[in-house]
Amino acid sequence: MSTKPLVLIADDEPRITKLVSLALEEEGFRVISAGNGEEALRKAEQYRPDMVLLDIVMPDIDGIEVMQQLRERRPVPVVLLTAKGSIADKAKGLDLGADDYIAKPFHPAELGPRVRAILRRTSGAAPGRGIVAFDDVEIDLERRLVTKGGQYVSFSRTEWHLLEHLAANAGKVILHVELLSKVWGPEYRDDTQYLRVWVSRVRRKLGAKPGEPGRIKTYMGIGYRLDVDPSPSSDPSEDGAEEIPADELGAEMAALEEEAQSLAADREGPAHGRPRVGSA
Repeated sequence: MSTKPLVLIADDEPRITKLVSLALEEEGFRVISAGNGEEALRKAEQYRPDMVLLDIVMPDIDGIEVMQQLRERRPVPVVLLTAKGSIADKAKGLDLGADDYIAKPFHPAELGPRVRAILRRTSGAAPGRGIVAFDDVEIDLERRLVTKGGQYVSFSRTEWHLLEHLAANAGKVILHVELLSKVWGPEYRDDTQYLRVWVSRVRRKLGAKPGEPGRIKTYMGIGYRLDVDPSPSSDPSEDGAEEIPADELGAEMAALEEEAQSLAADREGPAHGRPRVGSA
């Protein structure tokens, strides 16, 4: 299996996808292309790219909507490509979660260094700790992928950030306040019930049985620890799994997510050689 980073480029102009593909391949990347938003979503699910370059203006689904749908499925760095070069357009894309923004026209030579820099910045992995493995689960912190029994497991953006922080500190007890602040922001630092619901979701995706903590151990009133020992043993300071029944979990998630969206809305304020790609 190749270790070269895989980049998905989605643009409805074939000339641009071809030039971008050639430029990135010369820089050592693997590249797949899509001509519209629907195709980009299909290929992202099929090939699990390390980064996605999206044209904002596409005929079926625009780049921002594609980005939002991708982020619901798993965390992946996204760079927006557009001919719209105004400050307002840049701010909108970045505010909605893009990792970077490149205005057309741009020179192909700048793509490789930009992509490498973004991959380094968004990997979130500590040096030497690229993969955390236990049982039949592998958590790839550099590529932001989780497999179980050799099969990919889909995580939402929030689920991934929670698991990422636990995995990057595997074997250590992480305080409630630290997890809440890191994943959701300081305004959630005291909302342990919110954290409890999300931990329950991550446990299930890692294979924990109902009523059991699996590898994410609970320290009641303190925090959580991801146990990666080959033969995990019981710790007298650990409590139960805090497992939530499925019907209660769905109701609690709906209420808590609505609250989170409301809070996010309240916080949202004003938006602060070769031919050049995209030129006439």
